[in-house]
Amino acid sequence: METVTFFVYAFTSVFTIVNPIGGIITFISLTAGMSSTERKEVAKRSVTIACGLAIIFALSGELILRFFGVTVDSLRVAGGVLLFIVALDMLHARIPRGRMTAEEMKDAANREDISVFPIAMPLLTGPGAITTVIVVIRTGQTLELKVITIVAILLTFALAYLIFRFADELNKILGVTGSLVITRVMGLLLGAIAVNFIATGIWNIYRSISGY
Repeated sequence: METVTFFVYAFTSVFTIVNPIGGIITFISLTAGMSSTERKEVAKRSVTIACGLAIIFALSGELILRFFGVTVDSLRVAGGVLLFIVALDMLHARIPRGRMTAEEMKDAANREDISVFPIAMPLLTGPGAITTVIVVIRTGQTLELKVITIVAILLTFALAYLIFRFADELNKILGVTGSLVITRVMGLLLGAIAVNFIATGIWNIYRSISGY
């Protein structure tokens, strides 16, 4: 039961911050003018790279934290604040800060290969996603739970590929209104996850300082 609960928590956390549904319009805009075959190739390559980056950061998160002398609870608080800001943008149907800026969109228009930048990073695996995978995999105390986190990451990006693969069809089905409704719902979930990160981090920091 614990593994199922943790999987739901890990998958929800990662999928919500990656938010491939919210990236449909951006993906379509960036790949406008490409053939169907080219668009599929971009989707495959960008999702594969983004997934690889997420797994690398998840596995090396412990070393990164030690190198900078940062505790996972400090990252929970800082990451929670970042995720809450992103959640507010999603609730107001704005492009989340920390994903793509107007300058990045303009630069992408002049690039021949947009798979790595800006689709893989920062559209899919941005600062929020990196923070989330590090915190979630550190939350799992056993090897089994850490493996479950990796599975949740793989499932998230498998779904991201399918969403980008059928971006045009999904965009027609959902429309602008449907996309905004889903984005707002995911923003609400992300806000709750962010609050949990912040509360857990602050409580653990307090316990370590007070010796409780």
